[in-house]
Amino acid sequence: MRSSLFSACGALLFSAGVIASPWTNYTYKTGPWQPPQLLIDRTDAVDPGLIFIPVRNSNTDGTAVTIYNNDGQLIYQGPEEITMDFKMQSLYGKNVITFWSGTPQISGGFGYGTVHILDDTYNEIYTVTLNEDFQTADGKSWDSYIDVHEHIITDRNTLIVSAINVTQYDLSSAGGPTDGWITVSQFYEIDIPTNKVVYKWDVLDHQEDIPLSGSKYPPPSNNARENPWDCYHMNSVEATNDGFLVSLRFYWSAFYLNQDGSVRWQFSGAGDDEGDFTGDDILFSWQHHARIYNETDESLVLSVFNNANGQQQSQSDTTGMAFDVDLTSMSGTLMHNLTDPNDPIKTQTQGSFQFLGAASTASNVFMGYGSVPKVKEFDGAGNVVLSGQFDPLGQGESYRAFKSEWTATPLWSPVAVAEKSDSGVDVYMSWNGATEYDNWAIYSVPSASSNSTTFLTTMKRTSFESHATLSDLKTDYFVVAARKGNTVLRFSDVVSV
Repeated sequence: MRSSLFSACGALLFSAGVIASPWTNYTYKTGPWQPPQLLIDRTDAVDPGLIFIPVRNSNTDGTAVTIYNNDGQLIYQGPEEITMDFKMQSLYGKNVITFWSGTPQISGGFGYGTVHILDDTYNEIYTVTLNEDFQTADGKSWDSYIDVHEHIITDRNTLIVSAINVTQYDLSSAGGPTDGWITVSQFYEIDIPTNKVVYKWDVLDHQEDIPLSGSKYPPPSNNARENPWDCYHMNSVEATNDGFLVSLRFYWSAFYLNQDGSVRWQFSGAGDDEGDFTGDDILFSWQHHARIYNETDESLVLSVFNNANGQQQSQSDTTGMAFDVDLTSMSGTLMHNLTDPNDPIKTQTQGSFQFLGAASTASNVFMGYGSVPKVKEFDGAGNVVLSGQFDPLGQGESYRAFKSEWTATPLWSPVAVAEKSDSGVDVYMSWNGATEYDNWAIYSVPSASSNSTTFLTTMKRTSFESHATLSDLKTDYFVVAARKGNTVLRFSDVVSV
């Protein structure tokens, strides 16, 4: 079981363009965490659900998996560590939350780490690692070689993960040296309970369909093992009806792979001269997070987070794109090209696109902006219904961000702190990660070891950490209960003033 500490956060509404500086990281009586405020501007047209952000800060405060509600109030924060791709998934028919933690190699755009799977009590039920024979740029060995970019649970209850192997390779076909070095994009399908690899795919096995020469990112002039060429940059993988979908950022393409790993088709954002599909609006570049929906033999919906910017340059506004894809005529029609006209964003790295319902123009879409610390929700017509920011520009990021209807009752108890003040006794209460309680009940007790309680008062849950001031008390001991209506869900330990 992973240890989890307690944290709290409040909310602050903001108007477009008004950003607090310096940024506030909250501190609280009931726990040691310092989560960043999530500034929210929203309408009533937002979908229900909670916002999942694996915050990464330049000052490390608040660097942790973090869940907020639609008002920007904190619901849950995990231990302080570098994490990515924090989301709700389904495993064996039950909702779980998953995330990657480890050591990102930011200069190379990949990393080495572990996938954690937690149930709805935040108990870690599985820890997934990858221990194949890998080479690294610096020659170091790691306990697990799962890459930062992808971990996704399949309908067959396996886990697909991305991985990078640094390999010496002939790069002359792309203008590089014959004895060059490359980061090889791979993915593995892993049996979750046993960590056994059940499938592996390696991009270098498919040079006929995905040659080095097709990369939009040229080999570095100082290519070496310590500076390998990131030719493909695979940043998303998912299982499909007949195989897999792989996004290769530096190819400006998503590839549909057959079950044997061979390429069935290429969906390219580079125009009609590349790929297997026609369509005037199929134009995207440096994309992330390709996903397929509504797949049949004749059609599907394909979405991408269209960065439209390289890692070292800004070119165009980043957008969220979705296409109706006709597999009979091999054509694509634009369904969404989402951007906020009042807040255009250029995201050089990372990002995510999520339908909040069926993949259609009737559903809201939620987007995380990666290296830009913002999230936005759009309605089906493309109107912005929620805009949020959790750090100053350039000082915080989140690889992906998601919104899900997560419910949880933590395995730990609520926390209470009681302090004397000029007005009486101040009681502070929180229950990190709990989603189901709506009010607090406060009781006095005669001693630290007593089971006898005297009801004092109740108060609604209005934020992560609640505060009540009690007067004219004749005891120094208190206990609080998190309740749903009149039903007690969990008591805190007895606290003293």
